[in-house]
Formats: sequence, C-alpha cells, structure tokens
Amino acid sequence: MDDGFLMEVCVDSVESAVNAERGGAGRIELCAGLVEGGTTPSMGLLQVVKQCVRVPVFVMIRPRGGDFLYSDREVEVMKADIRLAKLHGADGLVFGALTEDGRIDTELCTALLAVCRPLPVTFHRAFDMVHDPVVALETLISLGFERVLTSGCDSSALEGLSLIKRLAEQVSVPAPSLFTMVGGGITERNLQRILEGSTASEFHCSARSARDSGMKFRNPNVTMGASFSAPEYSIKVADVAKVRTLNAIAKNIL
Repeated sequence: MDDGFLMEVCVDSVESAVNAERGGAGRIELCAGLVEGGTTPSMGLLQVVKQCVRVPVFVMIRPRGGDFLYSDREVEVMKADIRLAKLHGADGLVFGALTEDGRIDTELCTALLAVCRPLPVTFHRAFDMVHDPVVALETLISLGFERVLTSGCDSSALEGLSLIKRLAEQVSVPAPSLFTMVGGGITERNLQRILEGSTASEFHCSARSARDSGMKFRNPNVTMGASFSAPEYSIKVADVAKVRTLNAIAKNIL
C-alpha cells in the first residue's frame, strides 16, 4: 500500500494488466468474462500476465456467471482452479459463495480457504447480494478473509456509500487486518466523493476505454455471443490515462 491507499484494477487481458501497472495500480484482479462480473481466467492468461507485470496478481475463482449458489461439481471446479492458480504464480485468490437464503456459505468458504492458504483471499461482490451485510461481515471476519469487496449492497459504490462507511467502521476494531475495499461504478467523476465519504483504504475499478479492432475485413451480420454481447470490433482495455487519473485523485485526497 502506498500513500495510505491501494488501487486494484480488474483486468481480463495481458494488455489491460500492463496498462494497469503502468498507470499506477498496486494490485491486479485477473478475470475472464468481465461482462458477467468476472469469471475464472485461463491459466495461460495468468502465466503470461505474471511474466509481464510485477504488482501482485489476485485470481478470480468463479466457475460461471449468475448467482453464487454452487453445486458440488462446481465446487470441485473451483478447488481445481485454486490449485492451478497457485501452481502458476497467483499472489492471492478472490471468491465468494452464498447459501440459498442469502447468507455466507460458511462450510464452503472454510473448505475453499483451506485450499487457498497460505495465499491471501478476498471475498468479492457476492457480499452485495447477502440478506444482512452486518451479520455477513462478522462471518467473514470469523472465517479469516483478508478483505471484502463491496459497493455497499447498492448499484454503485456512490449509492452504497453510507453502508460502506458503516462496514469499514465495523471491522476497524475487531479485525484491523481485514480491509474493506470499495468498488462498483468508480470513475474519475465520483472517486473523490467515495473516498472522502468512507474510511476504506482500498478501491477497485476497471478504468477501461474502448479501442477499435485492427480488423480490416468485418462481417456485420454475425456476432459471437448472445444478442446483448459486446461488439466484436470494439475491444475494452484498461486505460493508462484513466488509471493514472484515479491514482492521482486518491493521492490528493489521502
């Protein structure tokens, strides 16, 4: 952590990882499927990213998009992905799991944490889908997570700011080593308000911009995913300038 805060950038490509580091990110969250909120990246992507950046790389462990209620077979996939991520140089892991009634799945989280150790673990924004965030946070403290990523159980961190502040204060005494990391809709326009309105010491963003594909021949009649998928000829990557701007805003505040 530098200057009292840490900026984590979520990325889904080598280019974005390099740009995030160049812009001043202190940590990278490596994912696939950012359109779905992030899923487990390929181990090939992890290997190459680790060769290209020096900042810590935390790997998302999420076998699919959608909810955070996992089947036994999905749990086996998660355990296998954790072992592979550790083997290929992950500096930390990121996951979350809930019960059908919106509580932290303590049994599953305990089992997955055991596979993750000794690496640090973040409980991701599955937290924002819990029934009672105060109780959920106490559960995460007791389980031994290093940090929790949250938008304050709202559509964005700005909207959830009051709860984020309450949660950060909740953990400050019983678990000073547990970081409340704020994330969700963070931009250059709202970061100052979010950081000034909370006591969180870490923030999470994607800081992406769209760049045009290098393809000269283009078929406008075909898409590679569902009707809501991103266009094939526009690629979103972490923007060095945006990362630097967010970094500068945080340094000026903290």
